[in-house]
Amino acid sequence: MKSHDIVILGGGESGAGAAVLARQKGYFPFVSDKGLLKDKYRKILKEEEIVFEENNHSENIILNAEEIIKSPGIPDNSPIVIKARQKGIPVVSEIEFASRFTNAKLIFITGSNGKTTTTLLTHHILKTAGLNAGLAGNVGSSFALNVAKENHDIYVLEISSFQLDGMYKAKADIAVLLNITPDHLDRYEYNLQKYIDSKLRVIQNQTTDDHFIFCQDDPILQDQVAKVQIPAMLYPFTAGIGSSDKGAFVQDKQLFFNIKEKENTMTLEELALQGRHNLYNSMAAGITARLLDIRKETIKQCLSDFQHIEHRLEFVASIHGVDYINDSKATNVNSTWFALESMHKVVVWIAGGLDKGNDYSSLEPLVRAQVRVIICLGKDNKKIKETFSDLVETILEVQSADDAVKAAYSLSRRGEAVLLSPACASFDLFENYEDRGNQFKQAIKKL
Repeated sequence: MKSHDIVILGGGESGAGAAVLARQKGYFPFVSDKGLLKDKYRKILKEEEIVFEENNHSENIILNAEEIIKSPGIPDNSPIVIKARQKGIPVVSEIEFASRFTNAKLIFITGSNGKTTTTLLTHHILKTAGLNAGLAGNVGSSFALNVAKENHDIYVLEISSFQLDGMYKAKADIAVLLNITPDHLDRYEYNLQKYIDSKLRVIQNQTTDDHFIFCQDDPILQDQVAKVQIPAMLYPFTAGIGSSDKGAFVQDKQLFFNIKEKENTMTLEELALQGRHNLYNSMAAGITARLLDIRKETIKQCLSDFQHIEHRLEFVASIHGVDYINDSKATNVNSTWFALESMHKVVVWIAGGLDKGNDYSSLEPLVRAQVRVIICLGKDNKKIKETFSDLVETILEVQSADDAVKAAYSLSRRGEAVLLSPACASFDLFENYEDRGNQFKQAIKKL
């Protein structure tokens, strides 16, 4: 039997897409998943006549591959990955693999928070301007499937640190780094610098012809940009007045882009997405669009009409004078900080889940000022209780979205807000953050 030259570890969105592209390019791929495949991906693999296995990793096949494409959910310290690297088999990400087969302009968007919003907003502007732009990575379909099935001139890619870790030769024409705050430290040996180094891979291989967009207000980024040699052209953005002759800044409640010349685009009130974090997202998307010569009138239109994304500060309902807000996508502390900061009401806060090495201390002033009740929705809530029990009136534990919503309904008061903003991953009780958010919304409908 012919041996498999490409092995794909993980048969989800990323893995199935990589397998389809590999098959199309003349490889003989093999997909191996330690768990059960979803019906959707099993169907794709069967239709494309791609060999796969479930609930197993066959080492005799995997460790004879010429190259392994690893799905981002599989950690680098997984035994099969360690064995492959010990044998000298290259292990790359699906983004790295797919980038070999397209000449399209690539926009890589990463950061601890705001990636999805900025990616969708950037794609919205590009599509509105009439550009042939694809949307992929951590949002939409996989990059590899896009390259196999579509033919775009530009790709807007949301990229996580896990995907960046497996990228070596791929290069962004425009790299966007929104922020760096502690996240996923359980995957980085609880070493913040290793996580920072991972995020900075977004600018690897860039040349003087490329562009790097970053938040000037982020202290970690400020420090890193000052220390690291960056050949690309720099475009910082700030919520204050810019100290650079290029980028985006705010003056007299007006948003300015300074790319080729200083241009007053719109007032902050006109932005569809409100809050400081969304101002940053809008700035990053706007700079990207100006670098692609999109008219400022089109950018203004898109920044003012963009629809908010699901599970990110999503208004669900108002019941008996209490607002219910779904921020299930807040899977780290910094994201929850932005959510609490944007609240202008007393909050009943639903928090908790799979802790990734969280430090909750930055939330203490906001919790003290705004939160009256904390409902812990997770299997292990010890750290949340220890941090906040002295700062709020009531703190209790539940084990389901239904029970969380019932508790919030009984404890909330007219004029308050019930905010699901967990600051944690969802995998202890839910399939993913979407499942958590959807169960939260379903429970509200039952009230």
